[in-house]
Amino acid sequence: MEAISAITQRISEIQTRMGATAPIPAAIASLQASTTTSTATAATLAATSTLDGTSSLVSGLTGATGSTATTFADLLAASTTGLDPLASAAALLNSDGVPVALAGYGNGLIPEEALSPIAGSTERLWTPAAEQLDQLIADAAADGISIGVTDGYRDYDAQVAVAASKGLYLNGGLAAVPGTSQHGWGLAADLDLDADALAWMRAHAREYGFVEAVDREPWHWEFQPAA
Repeated sequence: MEAISAITQRISEIQTRMGATAPIPAAIASLQASTTTSTATAATLAATSTLDGTSSLVSGLTGATGSTATTFADLLAASTTGLDPLASAAALLNSDGVPVALAGYGNGLIPEEALSPIAGSTERLWTPAAEQLDQLIADAAADGISIGVTDGYRDYDAQVAVAASKGLYLNGGLAAVPGTSQHGWGLAADLDLDADALAWMRAHAREYGFVEAVDREPWHWEFQPAA
């Protein structure tokens, strides 16, 4: 509740200062009256389209107020502060399980700077996924398990090339229909796993938000923090 109140109060202050008339989103207002709403739910709402109007308002006012503390990103960050990393990541996904910050680009069309590198690799993923995979690999290494990364984000052209060379999964091949792959959202990684590493992943990967999501592909792991 404190997170909801803080977001609402901050937006109200910005509106009052600039004479803005746009109302506080109804989703937040209704949550404010609830005594059972969790901070994670508030974070989810802060990341969804119900706040699009407020996001535009705050972004537009940042330059006018001369303040760096009034951006929508600040409000969103405040709403997820103190959450478990997986709960925080889940709160930043839309109803389709796609990162809100990346959805506007389109599958396979995400610029490199919008993704984060995986440590020790040239591959990239959505930032929360990269961070959790980094931790997973480090913890596995501490257990004497070596896990490599062979593929991460895959742009649309690469998806087309993979489909052409390996065939579509729905036809018995190994590739998703181009434009639908979780690689195209920076949410999937192909890993180099020996038998011990695969056993370790099956025992521990969910602790980091990764699941073995595709039959016949034990190397393919998807970041599903809400799973």
